[in-house]
Amino acid sequence: MSFTFATPVRFSDIDHAGIVYYPRFFHLFHVAFEELWRARIGPQAYSELIDRDRIGFPAVKAECEFKAPLRFGDTAEIEVSVSRLGARSITFRYRISRAATGAVPRELAAEGSVVCAVVDLARFVAVPVPERVVAMLADLIET
Repeated sequence: MSFTFATPVRFSDIDHAGIVYYPRFFHLFHVAFEELWRARIGPQAYSELIDRDRIGFPAVKAECEFKAPLRFGDTAEIEVSVSRLGARSITFRYRISRAATGAVPRELAAEGSVVCAVVDLARFVAVPVPERVVAMLADLIET
Protein backbone atom coordinates (compact mmCIF):
# COMPACT_ATOMS: atom_id res chain seq x y z
CA MET A 1 0.00 0.00 0.00
CA SER A 2 1.05 3.61 -0.43
CA PHE A 3 -0.07 7.05 0.69
CA THR A 4 -0.89 9.42 -2.17
CA PHE A 5 -0.93 13.20 -2.16
CA ALA A 6 -1.77 15.37 -5.18
CA THR A 7 -0.67 18.94 -5.78
CA PRO A 8 -0.62 21.26 -8.77
CA VAL A 9 2.68 22.06 -10.43
CA ARG A 10 3.14 25.74 -9.72
CA PHE A 11 4.95 28.43 -11.70
CA SER A 12 7.66 28.52 -9.02
CA ASP A 13 8.38 24.82 -9.70
CA ILE A 14 9.41 25.24 -13.33
CA ASP A 15 12.60 26.40 -15.00
CA HIS A 16 13.24 28.38 -18.18
CA ALA A 17 12.66 25.24 -20.25
CA GLY A 18 9.10 25.12 -18.91
CA ILE A 19 9.47 21.88 -16.96
CA VAL A 20 9.82 21.15 -13.25
CA TYR A 21 13.34 22.09 -12.16
CA TYR A 22 14.95 18.87 -10.95
CA PRO A 23 15.58 19.87 -7.29
CA ARG A 24 11.86 20.62 -6.97
CA PHE A 25 11.18 16.88 -7.17
CA PHE A 26 12.96 16.52 -3.82
CA HIS A 27 10.80 19.34 -2.49
CA LEU A 28 7.71 17.44 -3.68
CA PHE A 29 9.00 14.33 -1.89
CA HIS A 30 9.20 16.31 1.33
CA VAL A 31 5.78 17.91 0.87
CA ALA A 32 4.28 14.42 0.53
CA PHE A 33 6.25 13.31 3.62
CA GLU A 34 4.70 16.16 5.64
CA GLU A 35 1.23 15.46 4.26
CA LEU A 36 1.59 11.81 5.30
CA TRP A 37 2.01 12.93 8.92
CA ARG A 38 -0.88 15.39 8.63
CA ALA A 39 -3.22 12.75 7.19
CA ARG A 40 -2.24 10.01 9.59
CA ILE A 41 -1.93 11.70 12.97
CA GLY A 42 -3.02 15.31 12.64
CA PRO A 43 -1.78 18.69 11.46
CA GLN A 44 0.54 19.31 14.41
CA ALA A 45 1.90 15.77 14.78
CA TYR A 46 5.16 16.23 12.90
CA SER A 47 6.03 19.55 14.53
CA GLU A 48 5.16 18.13 17.98
CA LEU A 49 7.50 15.21 17.39
CA ILE A 50 10.29 17.65 16.52
CA ASP A 51 9.55 20.37 19.09
CA ARG A 52 8.21 18.43 22.06
CA ASP A 53 9.77 14.98 21.71
CA ARG A 54 12.95 16.29 20.03
CA ILE A 55 12.94 13.47 17.43
CA GLY A 56 13.99 14.33 13.88
CA PHE A 57 14.28 12.59 10.53
CA PRO A 58 17.21 14.15 8.66
CA ALA A 59 17.88 12.84 5.16
CA VAL A 60 21.16 10.96 4.93
CA LYS A 61 20.77 9.76 1.34
CA ALA A 62 18.50 10.91 -1.48
CA GLU A 63 18.21 9.80 -5.08
CA CYS A 64 15.84 10.31 -7.97
CA GLU A 65 15.45 8.95 -11.47
CA PHE A 66 13.59 11.20 -13.88
CA LYS A 67 11.25 9.53 -16.37
CA ALA A 68 9.12 12.26 -17.98
CA PRO A 69 8.71 16.02 -17.58
CA LEU A 70 6.07 17.76 -15.51
CA ARG A 71 4.88 21.18 -16.63
CA PHE A 72 3.14 24.17 -15.09
CA GLY A 73 -0.52 23.33 -14.56
CA ASP A 74 -0.04 19.56 -14.38
CA THR A 75 -1.21 17.78 -11.26
CA ALA A 76 1.57 15.82 -9.57
CA GLU A 77 0.42 12.69 -7.76
CA ILE A 78 3.02 11.65 -5.22
CA GLU A 79 2.93 8.12 -3.82
CA VAL A 80 4.84 7.40 -0.61
CA SER A 81 5.75 3.95 0.66
CA VAL A 82 8.39 2.58 2.99
CA SER A 83 10.92 0.33 1.28
CA ARG A 84 12.86 -0.31 4.50
CA LEU A 85 12.04 0.22 8.14
CA GLY A 86 15.28 -0.18 10.01
CA ALA A 87 16.00 0.02 13.72
CA ARG A 88 17.24 3.63 13.47
CA SER A 89 16.37 4.69 9.93
CA ILE A 90 13.49 4.70 7.47
CA THR A 91 13.77 4.53 3.69
CA PHE A 92 10.88 6.29 2.00
CA ARG A 93 10.14 5.51 -1.64
CA TYR A 94 8.46 8.15 -3.80
CA ARG A 95 6.78 7.91 -7.20
CA ILE A 96 5.60 11.12 -8.83
CA SER A 97 3.17 10.84 -11.72
CA ARG A 98 1.40 13.36 -13.89
CA ALA A 99 -2.32 12.87 -13.26
CA ALA A 100 -4.44 11.80 -16.20
CA THR A 101 -6.46 14.57 -17.81
CA GLY A 102 -8.89 14.06 -20.67
CA ALA A 103 -7.07 12.20 -23.43
CA VAL A 104 -3.68 12.42 -21.65
CA PRO A 105 -2.99 9.25 -19.63
CA ARG A 106 -1.32 9.14 -16.20
CA GLU A 107 2.46 9.02 -16.65
CA LEU A 108 5.32 8.30 -14.24
CA ALA A 109 7.52 11.40 -14.07
CA ALA A 110 10.06 10.45 -11.39
CA GLU A 111 10.81 7.87 -8.77
CA GLY A 112 13.24 8.10 -5.93
CA SER A 113 14.01 7.41 -2.34
CA VAL A 114 15.13 9.23 0.75
CA VAL A 115 16.83 7.49 3.66
CA CYS A 116 16.04 9.30 6.91
CA ALA A 117 17.98 8.68 10.08
CA VAL A 118 15.92 8.85 13.26
CA VAL A 119 17.74 11.13 15.68
CA ASP A 120 17.54 12.63 19.14
CA LEU A 121 17.71 16.31 18.22
CA ALA A 122 19.19 17.34 21.56
CA ARG A 123 22.27 15.16 21.04
CA PHE A 124 21.97 14.57 17.27
CA VAL A 125 22.56 10.83 17.61
CA ALA A 126 20.60 7.98 16.06
CA VAL A 127 17.82 6.50 18.21
CA PRO A 128 15.32 3.67 17.69
CA VAL A 129 12.28 4.46 15.56
CA PRO A 130 9.50 5.40 18.02
CA GLU A 131 6.76 2.77 18.29
CA ARG A 132 4.04 5.25 17.30
CA VAL A 133 5.97 5.97 14.09
CA VAL A 134 6.32 2.24 13.38
CA ALA A 135 2.57 1.86 13.89
CA MET A 136 1.81 4.85 11.65
CA LEU A 137 3.93 3.44 8.81
CA ALA A 138 3.07 -0.27 9.19
CA ASP A 139 0.70 -0.50 6.22
CA LEU A 140 3.11 1.43 3.97
CA ILE A 141 5.97 -1.07 4.31
CA GLU A 142 6.64 -2.78 1.00
CA THR A 143 6.72 -6.56 1.01
